[in-house]
Formats: sequence, structure tokens, C-alpha cells
Amino acid sequence: MAPRRRRSTTSSGPLLAIAVVLIVLVGIFRAIAAHPVVFVLLLLAAGAILVAVMVRRTKRHQAQQQIRAARSFEIAPYHRMSALEFEHALAFLCQRDGCRDVQVVGGAGDLAADVIATTPDGRRIVIQAKRYGPTTTVGSGDVQKVNGTYRDFHGGHLAAIVTTSRFTKPALTAADKVGIRCYDQHDLAGWASRTGPAPWH
Repeated sequence: MAPRRRRSTTSSGPLLAIAVVLIVLVGIFRAIAAHPVVFVLLLLAAGAILVAVMVRRTKRHQAQQQIRAARSFEIAPYHRMSALEFEHALAFLCQRDGCRDVQVVGGAGDLAADVIATTPDGRRIVIQAKRYGPTTTVGSGDVQKVNGTYRDFHGGHLAAIVTTSRFTKPALTAADKVGIRCYDQHDLAGWASRTGPAPWH
């Protein structure tokens, strides 16, 4: 006697899913028919939530555009400055934001310090200014020089390197390990336009 073949259950799966969906839809339509006011209120609530989300996204996008515009406006003059003018510009930003005893000390034999100031919370910050063009980057050697002098030679509590260009990855890695703040052109633009923090924050 030949063995009986098992009935295949693969074809019944999609049919069962369709049946479940139909039952759910019928239940929803019945609920709508029985309580149309509730359905309308739910639609209004969903619409209000959607409008609120869209308005929030629009405002966020506009705020980001305003920040980008302000930073673009602020960074342009720094690219046209000489190295000395750039040092004095950073000193001005320090004074503007509440620093005391601000000094421009850059020049020959400056020992990797261009601006020294006392921050609003009483710490001594040493800033190395790098007025570079867009194709010149700040390397890890610059970070090592600042790290080797800002405490022992200048009595600094913290140090920052501020550039009109950008940092190499090794420079950022080295700075992160020794706690030196790296401010590239975007960070500088944020500081200058008050849309971003100062190096001592």
C-alpha cells in the first residue's frame, strides 16, 4: 500500500494572511461606521501632529541655513589677513568674550604661543595661531610643539591651536590624547559668529 501524501501547507499561508487582513479591515470599517466622530477626531489629531513635525523640520532647516550663512560671512576676512593680523583678531575674540590680560606674544622665539589670556573662569589659555591657506594643513608636529611649551614655558592651564585651514588626522589624534583644543576654519567661524563655543568652553 502506497504511503499517503502529506497535504501541503505552503499554499494555505498566504490565504490565511489575506483572511486576517480582511477581518481587520472589516473591523475597522465597522468601527468607523459606528463612531464617525471619533474617526474624524483621530484624523484631525494625526494631521495636527504631521503639520507640527513639518513646521519643526522647516524651522530647524532655516536655523541651520542662518548659521551656515553667518559662519561663511565671518570666516572670509580671516583668510585675507596676514599672520600678525590674524593673531590680533584672535586676541580681539578673546577680549570680546570676557577674557582678561589678553596678550599677543607671537613672533620670533614665541615658543609656540601667539595669544595668551585669562579665561572668564580664571584659567590661563595659550593659543597658537595658524593663518594658513586652504591647501596647507596643521600637522601633528605643531601639536607636539604646543604641548611641549604651553605649561612649562607659558604657565598655561589649557592650550588651543586655531587655524584658517584644517588639521590632519594624526594632528587631531595627538591633540585628543594630550588635551589640546583644535579649532579649524569651521570652529573659528562658529566662535567669531557666536554660533559656536570659544576654545576654552
